[in-house]
Amino acid sequence: MSMPRNDEAGGEPATRADLAELDWSKQDGLLPAIVQDADNGRVLMLGFMDREALQRTQSSGRVTFFSRSRQRLWTKGESSGNFLQLVSIQADCDNDSLLVQATPLGPTCHLQRASCFPTAPANFLAELDALIASRERERPPSSYTTRLFESGLRRMAQKVGEEGVETSLAAVVEDDQALLGEAADLVYHLLVLLRARGLSLADLVRALEARHR
Repeated sequence: MSMPRNDEAGGEPATRADLAELDWSKQDGLLPAIVQDADNGRVLMLGFMDREALQRTQSSGRVTFFSRSRQRLWTKGESSGNFLQLVSIQADCDNDSLLVQATPLGPTCHLQRASCFPTAPANFLAELDALIASRERERPPSSYTTRLFESGLRRMAQKVGEEGVETSLAAVVEDDQALLGEAADLVYHLLVLLRARGLSLADLVRALEARHR
Protein backbone atom coordinates (compact mmCIF):
# COMPACT_ATOMS: atom_id res chain seq x y z
CA MET A 1 0.00 0.00 0.00
CA SER A 2 1.08 3.62 0.41
CA MET A 3 4.42 4.48 1.96
CA PRO A 4 4.61 6.02 5.45
CA ARG A 5 4.54 9.81 5.56
CA ASN A 6 6.50 12.22 7.68
CA ASP A 7 3.35 13.84 9.09
CA GLU A 8 -0.39 13.99 8.63
CA ALA A 9 -0.11 16.77 6.10
CA GLY A 10 1.86 14.60 3.69
CA GLY A 11 5.39 15.20 2.46
CA GLU A 12 8.11 12.96 1.17
CA PRO A 13 8.16 9.28 2.18
CA ALA A 14 10.30 8.56 5.24
CA THR A 15 12.92 6.65 3.29
CA ARG A 16 15.84 7.19 5.68
CA ALA A 17 16.50 7.11 9.40
CA ASP A 18 18.86 9.71 10.89
CA LEU A 19 21.70 7.90 12.69
CA ALA A 20 22.36 10.89 14.94
CA GLU A 21 18.81 10.97 16.30
CA LEU A 22 18.55 7.27 17.17
CA ASP A 23 18.97 5.97 20.73
CA TRP A 24 21.61 3.22 20.51
CA SER A 25 22.17 3.02 24.26
CA LYS A 26 19.34 0.73 25.40
CA GLN A 27 20.36 -2.59 23.82
CA ASP A 28 24.14 -2.47 23.54
CA GLY A 29 24.16 -0.57 20.28
CA LEU A 30 21.37 -2.53 18.61
CA LEU A 31 17.88 -1.51 17.51
CA PRO A 32 15.04 -3.96 16.82
CA ALA A 33 13.90 -3.66 13.20
CA ILE A 34 10.43 -4.83 12.22
CA VAL A 35 10.20 -5.60 8.51
CA GLN A 36 6.87 -5.13 6.75
CA ASP A 37 5.87 -5.94 3.18
CA ALA A 38 5.48 -2.54 1.55
CA ASP A 39 2.75 -3.80 -0.79
CA ASN A 40 0.34 -5.61 1.52
CA GLY A 41 1.34 -4.61 5.07
CA ARG A 42 2.23 -8.13 6.24
CA VAL A 43 4.85 -8.27 9.00
CA LEU A 44 7.68 -10.36 7.54
CA MET A 45 10.29 -10.69 10.27
CA LEU A 46 12.10 -9.09 13.20
CA GLY A 47 15.84 -8.49 13.16
CA PHE A 48 18.39 -6.23 14.83
CA MET A 49 20.50 -3.47 13.32
CA ASP A 50 23.61 -1.72 14.56
CA ARG A 51 24.83 1.52 13.04
CA GLU A 52 26.76 -0.22 10.28
CA ALA A 53 23.82 -2.47 9.35
CA LEU A 54 21.54 0.54 9.06
CA GLN A 55 24.08 2.43 6.98
CA ARG A 56 24.54 -0.52 4.65
CA THR A 57 20.78 -0.98 4.33
CA GLN A 58 20.34 2.65 3.32
CA SER A 59 23.32 2.73 0.95
CA SER A 60 22.73 -0.63 -0.78
CA GLY A 61 18.94 -0.74 -0.80
CA ARG A 62 19.02 -4.32 0.55
CA VAL A 63 17.94 -4.85 4.15
CA THR A 64 20.93 -5.81 6.31
CA PHE A 65 21.00 -6.85 9.96
CA PHE A 66 23.49 -7.57 12.71
CA SER A 67 23.44 -11.27 13.60
CA ARG A 68 23.70 -11.67 17.36
CA SER A 69 24.52 -15.37 17.07
CA ARG A 70 27.24 -14.94 14.42
CA GLN A 71 28.37 -11.52 15.61
CA ARG A 72 28.55 -10.07 12.11
CA LEU A 73 26.52 -8.22 9.52
CA TRP A 74 24.29 -10.28 7.26
CA THR A 75 22.16 -9.18 4.35
CA LYS A 76 18.85 -11.00 4.20
CA GLY A 77 19.01 -13.21 1.11
CA GLU A 78 22.80 -13.33 0.84
CA SER A 79 22.68 -17.15 0.68
CA SER A 80 19.13 -17.82 -0.55
CA GLY A 81 18.76 -14.95 -3.02
CA ASN A 82 15.53 -13.92 -1.28
CA PHE A 83 16.56 -10.33 -0.67
CA LEU A 84 14.46 -7.61 0.96
CA GLN A 85 14.52 -4.54 -1.28
CA LEU A 86 14.26 -1.40 0.85
CA VAL A 87 11.30 0.91 0.26
CA SER A 88 11.33 3.05 3.42
CA ILE A 89 12.61 3.10 6.96
CA GLN A 90 11.57 5.13 9.98
CA ALA A 91 12.11 5.22 13.72
CA ASP A 92 9.41 5.03 16.36
CA CYS A 93 8.51 7.91 18.69
CA ASP A 94 11.29 6.96 21.18
CA ASN A 95 13.93 6.59 18.46
CA ASP A 96 14.84 3.12 19.75
CA SER A 97 13.22 0.80 17.18
CA LEU A 98 12.79 0.79 13.42
CA LEU A 99 10.01 0.03 10.97
CA VAL A 100 11.41 -1.14 7.65
CA GLN A 101 9.12 -1.40 4.64
CA ALA A 102 10.53 -3.60 1.91
CA THR A 103 9.66 -5.57 -1.18
CA PRO A 104 10.45 -9.26 -0.61
CA LEU A 105 12.19 -10.95 -3.54
CA GLY A 106 11.00 -14.43 -2.60
CA PRO A 107 9.98 -16.02 0.73
CA THR A 108 11.30 -14.19 3.78
CA CYS A 109 11.23 -17.13 6.20
CA HIS A 110 13.92 -19.84 6.00
CA LEU A 111 11.02 -22.33 6.02
CA GLN A 112 10.01 -20.92 2.62
CA ARG A 113 7.02 -19.04 4.00
CA ALA A 114 6.16 -15.49 3.06
CA SER A 115 6.56 -14.41 6.68
CA CYS A 116 8.43 -15.69 9.73
CA PHE A 117 5.08 -15.29 11.51
CA PRO A 118 2.90 -18.07 9.99
CA THR A 119 -0.46 -16.32 10.22
CA ALA A 120 0.66 -12.69 9.94
CA PRO A 121 -2.25 -10.82 8.35
CA ALA A 122 -1.94 -9.00 5.07
CA ASN A 123 -4.12 -6.64 3.11
CA PHE A 124 -6.03 -8.99 0.82
CA LEU A 125 -6.93 -6.26 -1.66
CA ALA A 126 -3.22 -5.58 -2.13
CA GLU A 127 -2.62 -9.29 -2.70
CA LEU A 128 -5.45 -9.41 -5.23
CA ASP A 129 -4.04 -6.36 -7.01
CA ALA A 130 -0.62 -8.06 -7.19
CA LEU A 131 -2.25 -11.20 -8.62
CA ILE A 132 -4.06 -9.13 -11.26
CA ALA A 133 -0.73 -7.48 -12.16
CA SER A 134 0.87 -10.90 -12.61
CA ARG A 135 -2.02 -12.01 -14.82
CA GLU A 136 -1.48 -8.98 -17.01
CA ARG A 137 2.21 -9.80 -17.40
CA GLU A 138 1.97 -13.57 -17.83
CA ARG A 139 -1.45 -13.98 -19.51
CA PRO A 140 -2.11 -17.63 -18.52
CA PRO A 141 -4.63 -18.89 -21.10
CA SER A 142 -7.04 -20.46 -18.59
CA SER A 143 -7.45 -17.27 -16.54
CA TYR A 144 -10.64 -15.18 -16.61
CA THR A 145 -8.49 -12.14 -15.81
CA THR A 146 -6.41 -12.83 -18.93
CA ARG A 147 -9.59 -12.91 -21.02
CA LEU A 148 -10.61 -9.56 -19.57
CA PHE A 149 -7.27 -7.96 -20.47
CA GLU A 150 -7.43 -9.38 -23.97
CA SER A 151 -11.01 -8.16 -24.47
CA GLY A 152 -9.79 -4.55 -24.57
CA LEU A 153 -10.28 -1.42 -22.51
CA ARG A 154 -13.81 -0.69 -23.73
CA ARG A 155 -15.07 -4.12 -22.70
CA MET A 156 -13.39 -3.83 -19.30
CA ALA A 157 -14.98 -0.43 -18.76
CA GLN A 158 -18.33 -1.89 -19.79
CA LYS A 159 -17.95 -4.68 -17.22
CA VAL A 160 -17.31 -2.14 -14.47
CA GLY A 161 -20.47 -0.31 -15.50
CA GLU A 162 -22.50 -3.53 -15.50
CA GLU A 163 -21.19 -4.55 -12.10
CA GLY A 164 -21.92 -1.08 -10.73
CA VAL A 165 -25.55 -1.33 -11.85
CA GLU A 166 -25.87 -4.83 -10.40
CA THR A 167 -24.41 -3.65 -7.10
CA SER A 168 -26.87 -0.76 -6.94
CA LEU A 169 -29.82 -3.06 -7.69
CA ALA A 170 -28.69 -5.56 -5.07
CA ALA A 171 -28.55 -2.78 -2.49
CA VAL A 172 -32.20 -1.99 -3.15
CA VAL A 173 -33.87 -5.35 -3.75
CA GLU A 174 -31.61 -8.16 -2.49
CA ASP A 175 -30.17 -9.38 0.82
CA ASP A 176 -26.80 -8.55 2.34
CA GLN A 177 -25.00 -11.57 0.92
CA ALA A 178 -26.14 -10.76 -2.60
CA LEU A 179 -25.02 -7.16 -2.14
CA LEU A 180 -21.60 -8.28 -0.88
CA GLY A 181 -21.23 -10.64 -3.83
CA GLU A 182 -22.03 -7.93 -6.35
CA ALA A 183 -19.77 -5.44 -4.56
CA ALA A 184 -16.90 -7.95 -4.67
CA ASP A 185 -17.42 -8.36 -8.43
CA LEU A 186 -17.38 -4.58 -8.83
CA VAL A 187 -14.14 -4.11 -6.89
CA TYR A 188 -12.40 -6.91 -8.77
CA HIS A 189 -13.37 -5.57 -12.20
CA LEU A 190 -12.39 -2.05 -11.15
CA LEU A 191 -8.91 -3.26 -10.17
CA VAL A 192 -8.57 -4.94 -13.57
CA LEU A 193 -9.63 -1.74 -15.34
CA LEU A 194 -7.17 0.35 -13.34
CA ARG A 195 -4.36 -2.09 -14.15
CA ALA A 196 -5.23 -1.93 -17.85
CA ARG A 197 -4.64 1.83 -17.63
CA GLY A 198 -1.29 1.30 -15.91
CA LEU A 199 -2.67 2.16 -12.46
CA SER A 200 -2.73 0.17 -9.23
CA LEU A 201 -4.54 -0.11 -5.94
CA ALA A 202 -1.72 1.90 -4.35
CA ASP A 203 -2.42 4.74 -6.79
CA LEU A 204 -6.08 4.65 -5.83
CA VAL A 205 -5.22 4.70 -2.12
CA ARG A 206 -2.94 7.70 -2.63
CA ALA A 207 -5.77 9.55 -4.38
CA LEU A 208 -8.09 8.78 -1.46
CA GLU A 209 -5.45 9.88 1.05
CA ALA A 210 -4.98 13.16 -0.81
CA ARG A 211 -8.72 13.81 -0.68
CA HIS A 212 -8.81 12.94 3.02
CA ARG A 213 -6.04 15.44 3.80
